Amino acid sequence: MNDIPLGYFLIVSALLFSVGLGIMLLKRNMIFVLMGIELMLNAANLNLIAFSRQDDQLQGMVFSVFVLVIGVCEMTVALAIILQIYRHYKNIDLGAEKSRF
Repeated sequence: MNDIPLGYFLIVSALLFSVGLGIMLLKRNMIFVLMGIELMLNAANLNLIAFSRQDDQLQGMVFSVFVLVIGVCEMTVALAIILQIYRHYKNIDLGAEKSRF
């Protein structure tokens, strides 16, 4: 892994972040929006790990573990909220209006 230049990691991270942002902005389903946010968090983790390769104490890897734990907790709470919204409205699309008739 030491022979791979840092620029390649940054390019892959930028692509992951762009795909996550695109999914988050274009999709109307809440599950897809959460998946886009998770891709964006993974891109940030890739940056932290890539830059921690040049640090002897590997602090970037420790930060990436914290980011993963926080992301999992956020997704758990968000999925619980989505399930409650689905039970009430029978729909999880963002901006969808329920017909009264």
